[in-house]
Amino acid sequence: MIIHKVKVYPSKIHLTKKNQFAWKIAEIASDNAKLNKNAIEMVINRIIDNASVAIASLNRKAVISSREMALKHPRKNGATLFGINSRFKFDCEWAAWSNGTAVRELDFHDTFLAADYSHPGDNIPPLLSVAQQNKKSGLDLLRGIITAYEVQVNLVKGVCLHKHRIDHIAHLGPSVAAGLGSMLKLNTEIIYQSVQQALHTTISTRQSRKGEISSWKAFAPAHAGKLAIEAVDRAMRGEGAPSPIYEGEDSVIARILDGKKALYNIPLPKKGEGKKAILETYTKEYSAEYQAQALIDIAKKLNKKISNLNQIKKIDLYTSHHTHNVIGTGANDPQKMDPNASRETLDHSIMYIFAVALEDADWHHINSYTKRRANKKSTIKIWKSIVTHEDKAWTKKYHDPNPKNKSFGGKVVVTLNNGKKIVEELDRADAHPYGARPFKRQNYIQKFLTLTDGILDKKESSRFLKTVQDLKNLKPGELNKLNIQIKRNQIKKNTKKGIF
Repeated sequence: MIIHKVKVYPSKIHLTKKNQFAWKIAEIASDNAKLNKNAIEMVINRIIDNASVAIASLNRKAVISSREMALKHPRKNGATLFGINSRFKFDCEWAAWSNGTAVRELDFHDTFLAADYSHPGDNIPPLLSVAQQNKKSGLDLLRGIITAYEVQVNLVKGVCLHKHRIDHIAHLGPSVAAGLGSMLKLNTEIIYQSVQQALHTTISTRQSRKGEISSWKAFAPAHAGKLAIEAVDRAMRGEGAPSPIYEGEDSVIARILDGKKALYNIPLPKKGEGKKAILETYTKEYSAEYQAQALIDIAKKLNKKISNLNQIKKIDLYTSHHTHNVIGTGANDPQKMDPNASRETLDHSIMYIFAVALEDADWHHINSYTKRRANKKSTIKIWKSIVTHEDKAWTKKYHDPNPKNKSFGGKVVVTLNNGKKIVEELDRADAHPYGARPFKRQNYIQKFLTLTDGILDKKESSRFLKTVQDLKNLKPGELNKLNIQIKRNQIKKNTKKGIF
């Protein structure tokens, strides 16, 4: 790996292309490095994971809307839509829009946390849709996804967007563009321009994840993927981009992030070096913000230790800066304590999540979020008793550069009415790669079978699982087999009309 020092240069200083960070990204995207075997297997895991949550969310409001929009853009030799018969094809950017929304809707796929946040699995829908439309092979798709993960993970390690309240999809645009460049075997110049355009067009604020969180949270990464596809299309036609997008006098760094005196240290593999960043990422066992995963495990354990939950006086949760300020009481969002808040808000409230998991000793992607569940009196009592605190030791562990030591958990102190304290702590979720029971291929398959039960028939389920595990052998034009279709009468529609 090489640590690239990225800073702002005034316009009077000419920074050559080859010294710009966007060019460094483009170089590794176009280097045709040998694919890592473990990375290939993890890509397959994540395609299964994405399909699980996408199928489970097909008839949720945001996904219905995105699908209805995509259905208005048919294309004879285009890409497929989750749930829809594979004989029907659509413009790849709209397929990416709809499928990306379906993948993100339940907040239930993979994650990588470092200086910033990310859900790298968001790269897969736009790459798959373009691959289908362009008749690429399984190996082409694998190369693109592995590159996209590499770029996004390393941007997340080196550049904090959240500090400036910029949404993390600003790292997704460049990673999708880079991944598309690898998959389509584009030259360095085209990928360079694509990365810059994609970053320039995907800057947005974190209001999408603040206060009363709306359905836009599901649409946001799909929007970034769609914009990245369009950026690559323009660059392939010979168009340029705002440059240098990272180092320029009025660049993203200079005007939106740390400013003209900033210095970022961003890692990237050497040109020709194998890309393995996907192996540092982790999926979710529970449908909730990743920093809640270990705390749900703690809550389930505490349920067995506390015989009478009515005796709880208060719960103090000591954790990292990010957890406290994003999903804890440090966010200062009253909506996180509101039983009538949106699902999107509740899955970003560790107070709510912990209360439900403590009572139920379980977590369900639908039942744990119903209005009836959120308004249960005993739940509200526990919910209101929870306060989160930043603990610098947990913050330090959260930012540990060693993946084996990096921690996303916390310590919970439950105080009972009689003054007795019950303490439980956990560094990382049990399903984390370095947790008590790391997710393996069979866990991904079981998650798929559980989430698609009652939606897919066994024949279609088995067909998909067999096909995806043979991904590297799929020939050009065979990637439509990665689509999953359900019975037409199971697809719900939105009666409200739009422009299309």
